[in-house]
Amino acid sequence: MFENIEFANPEFFWLLLLLPLALLWYFFRRKNEMASLRISSIKGFTVKSFASKLKPILFGLRLLALAAIITALARPQTEDISSRTKTTKGIDIVMAIDVSSSMLARDLKPNRLAALKEVAADFIEKRPNDRIGLVGYAGESYTKTPITSDKAIVLNALNEITYGELEDGTAIGMGLATAVNRLKESKAISKVIILLTDGVNNSGFIEPRTAADLAVEFGIKTYTIGLGTNGNALSPISYNRDGSFRYGMRQVEIDDKLLEEIAKVTGGKYFRATDNESLEEIYDEINSLEKTEIEEFKYYKYEEKFRPLIFLAGILLLLEWALRNSIFKSFI
Repeated sequence: MFENIEFANPEFFWLLLLLPLALLWYFFRRKNEMASLRISSIKGFTVKSFASKLKPILFGLRLLALAAIITALARPQTEDISSRTKTTKGIDIVMAIDVSSSMLARDLKPNRLAALKEVAADFIEKRPNDRIGLVGYAGESYTKTPITSDKAIVLNALNEITYGELEDGTAIGMGLATAVNRLKESKAISKVIILLTDGVNNSGFIEPRTAADLAVEFGIKTYTIGLGTNGNALSPISYNRDGSFRYGMRQVEIDDKLLEEIAKVTGGKYFRATDNESLEEIYDEINSLEKTEIEEFKYYKYEEKFRPLIFLAGILLLLEWALRNSIFKSFI
């Protein structure tokens, strides 16, 4: 009954200091009230009363009742916080992913696109309170999935992203503009685009800087990632007769200046990933930079435990009254 008890008004326990004072007062008062008689012999007195020696029990019962009342005034109670509600103010995120043929380069293992999908999946799973959408782009762009809170849908769509769905090329402006279009109507407290590419803008009819201005207009922050090693990378250079890619060493060309400008003008940040480890670290950093605001409401349920103490005090006082008016009546 008294497990995990807390007291709402513990200051009432100071009243317990009165109990030892009351006890001292009682014994001094009792000693002064006892009369004394000097006689030469007590042989003529044959009445012996055990009840008279137990008379202090009455005062003891009264003190115990008072202690119980003081404890009840301190309001012992248990607390239940099992019921709680969370309200989340999430972030809407669109990941714009380059799916051009150069994303099959093998400077990341097993290739750039596969490495990206693995890291991006981990990033998505770490954002349980956010809505996430996917945009793919190469020579043109398209929406793979609109922003949604259903992470299973997003992860499945990410897994399905592959080269060959679009005309080859790198239309950074198109990819960014499509991502902006997915977020412009969002009412989220924060809107973010993560744009990844491994090349330079060479396709599309929307300039990257124009798309960046659109992002600024709609209050969308853009993080840009340049993916590829420094120097040469084993990349697709032509087709074999069976339609598969022939690989050869090719210079890695990434427009760092453009990507840095897009990030700066939109309030984001530019990153360069040269291997699997640095790519993973970049997504971890973005995850830490974009914190979801969570407002948590806790509902406390208190159960008062003073009633048994009041009942106990009543029993003690009733017992004291009954004894005083029966067994100890002749000694009062």
